Parts: sequence; C-alpha cells; structure tokens
Amino acid sequence: MKAILRGLLPLLLVAVAAPLSAAEIAVKDGESIQAAVKRAKPGDVVLIHPGQYRESVYVDKDDITLRGVVVEGKWPTLDGEGKRNDAILYSGNGIVVEWLKIVRYKGNGIMGQAGNNFAIRYNVIDDAGVYGIFPQFGQNGVIEYNVLSRISDAAIYVGMCDHIDVRNNEVFGSVAGIEIENSRHNLVENNYAHDNTAGILAFITPGLPIKTAYDIVIRNNFIVNNNTPNFGAPGSIVSKLPVGIGVVVMAADDVVIEGNIVSGNNTAGVVVTDLSFITDIASDPESEPNPDRTKVLDNLMFDNGADPVAEVKAAMLSQFSKRGPDILAAPGSAQAPDKCIAGRDRYTTFGVKKWADCGAAGTANVRSHRLAEKVAPRTIANDEGRIEHLYKGICAGCHAYNMRMIGPPTIALQAQYEGNPQGIADYLANPMKKRVDFPPMPPQDHLSPEVRLKVAEYLLNKVKK
Repeated sequence: MKAILRGLLPLLLVAVAAPLSAAEIAVKDGESIQAAVKRAKPGDVVLIHPGQYRESVYVDKDDITLRGVVVEGKWPTLDGEGKRNDAILYSGNGIVVEWLKIVRYKGNGIMGQAGNNFAIRYNVIDDAGVYGIFPQFGQNGVIEYNVLSRISDAAIYVGMCDHIDVRNNEVFGSVAGIEIENSRHNLVENNYAHDNTAGILAFITPGLPIKTAYDIVIRNNFIVNNNTPNFGAPGSIVSKLPVGIGVVVMAADDVVIEGNIVSGNNTAGVVVTDLSFITDIASDPESEPNPDRTKVLDNLMFDNGADPVAEVKAAMLSQFSKRGPDILAAPGSAQAPDKCIAGRDRYTTFGVKKWADCGAAGTANVRSHRLAEKVAPRTIANDEGRIEHLYKGICAGCHAYNMRMIGPPTIALQAQYEGNPQGIADYLANPMKKRVDFPPMPPQDHLSPEVRLKVAEYLLNKVKK
C-alpha cells in the first residue's frame, strides 16, 4: 500500500488545482463538510484540509467535487467511529470524490445513488463496512488509484452500472476485492487484488431490476494470494464464496480475462460457473443462469490450487491430479462450446475440454469502456418514473426481490409491511437496527416525507419478481 501511495502523491499538485471557473470552499479541521456541500453550487470544489471529520456527507447536487488536501503525509480523515453508517452518499451527476481517508464506518465508504459521470480516485478506505466504494445504478464513471482494505463484502462494488472503468486500485483483506454485478460495458484493469477471499468477480445476482451482466474486460491485473477466510455476513450471497479464488465469472456474458498475473490462490485461479455456484438458479426466471462467450486469453497463472475447498478436491481425484486448477469450469452449462481459451497447455484446467481455441483475439482495441461524451441525467417522464428511478438507484442495490443481499429481500418487506407504506416511510427517515444479522440501513431523510411515502408504496405495490 505504501508503494502505491508514494506513486500517487506526486500527482497531488495536479489534483488540487481547481478549474478557474470553480469556486473553492475550504473546510478546516473542526468544521463541517456537509455544511460546505450545502453552500456549494454546481462546479464548485469543496477543499477538505487535514483533520478528523466525524460525520456522514450527502451530496444531492450536480458537478460537485470533494477534494482532500494532503499536507506532509497528513490526510483529511472521515471517521465513522464504528457507529455511523456511511461516509459519503451522492445522488448528483458529475460528482468527484478524491484524496480522502475514510475509516470505521458500518455501511459504506462511498456510495453512489444513480449518479452519472462520476470519478472516485486517490482515496484510502479501511474498515468502512459492507462496501468500500459502491456506485449503484449509474453510468459513465471511473474508479481509480484507490487503496481499500478490510471490507466485509466487496471493497469495490459496481452494481447495475454501465460504462465504468475500474483501474489502478489496490484491494486487500476483504471478502471480495472487486465485484462487477449486473453491470455492462466495464473495464477492470491494472488493479492489485490480494489477500481477499476472492480477487475479482463478474456476477449476475438474481432478483435485481437489471437482469444482465456483459461486455466485461478483466485485464492486466495482479491477482494473488486471495486466501483470506470468508467473513461476510452469514446468509448473504458473498458469504457463500469459497475461499481461495482469483477470478469468478458467474452467469455474466462476454467476459474477457486477459493479461493477468493470477497466482497463489489456493482453490483456483479462475472459476467460470452458472448461478448454481452460490445461489439458486430458479430464484429469478428472468436472469439467464449461464455464462456465455467467456474468453480466457494470454494470462500468467501459477501456484494456484495448492489447498482447494472440498468440492475441488473431489474434482482433482476424478482427474488423478495432485493440484487444483488454474482454470475451473463448473459442470454442465459452463462447458458450452461458445467459450474459448488461448494456450490451454500452459494451465492446469478442469472442465474446459469443449472450449474452442481463441486464436489471436485480444482486447488491444479497448482503451476504455467510458463514453467519450458525458451521459445526460436519466430522463424521468413523470412522477411515477421518478419514484421508480429512486427505487432502482437507492433501494434495489441492497434489497433484491427474493434473495438476501445487504438488507432483507423485498418480498419479506412486502409481507412485513403489507398495507402499511407509512411504516416504511417513517423507517426510511430514521432507521433503527432491528436484526443482528443485517447491518444498519443508512437514513434516507434527504428525501421529503411525500417522496418517502411514494417510494414505500411503489415497493409494496409495484415491485414483483
């Protein structure tokens, strides 16, 4: 981590230089970041000086930059003190969050709620709850040069987002290092994912409004020694991840794995599987369960499979192998011939006999999956469209329809609050921890009472499998 930070610090002089057209609002130790955000106008830069900031910050305006000022190794630090839920929540477009240290939160370090054209970079996030960086239902963003550790679900979690680059980050000591879930057109490049339960994931999770994940390039990453015991919340999807996997492709389509160094992962280097890997295929008929058109190209894989989980050991016995695989394709649909592998003789493989030879196909033409032009804010035709937008951008990321994620399934909430939307609306404003097996919910008191009630009515009456 220190080496990465040393590489980042020379960029600080560039990072703190605000555009001439932007106003700068300085925040000093002992002052409030949230108060500065309330004063800020689109285009402004909130400059956060070194110090301890014990608060949660919500940004619901467009084109606001939160920029830390690092002076002689002293950082501005948002400290949740083990009792606050989220450090930064944003719902505006064009949000930039950079050069901040975030520690000891219970929910999320930085969470985006349907904001487009975002940049999250140069941050250090440790022990910040369920997700370290979590853009949800957004488009056209970049997550780069961050260092994240000790996150109980995914250090970087891209949920239901399109056209996102995740690059040059270090993620370690977490359950999942980087997870791309129900998202499309994503580039995961030049990251250092080590000492997690699993390094990099490309997933479909059933029960979410977005049903697909495709066009994902996992390229030139250093994915090593991901053997940390799984400490995810019992019952959650991520808690079912087997320990010791470098890359997992579960049901996602058109995933390319190229140019990575994958080493020292005790169960397998790369696993390609359908939804049965850690969930129930029948839980959402609209989520196609099989990974299609996977490509494993020119990677360096070695010393994987030294101490695999029991299921992989059984597969080893069937092949008279003393070592687990670099590449494991789960039985059944994951062996379909629409997949390909280049240089298969270089790897220890299980289940890829039917895969074709990729030939010389590569991704050199893919420089970025971000769009050249900014994405406009999502068009909302009417009041019902706005409420649906809020549900997908805020609620659905934590509450799948009939599967456990961070929060209880939506179907359970529908049963609990049947005929009582006001009960949900009141809870949204001032959530209280009710169950020990779920983390606390972040308050949504930035929404008006009328909007909270409409979102609750939508959840109870409109959301179906």
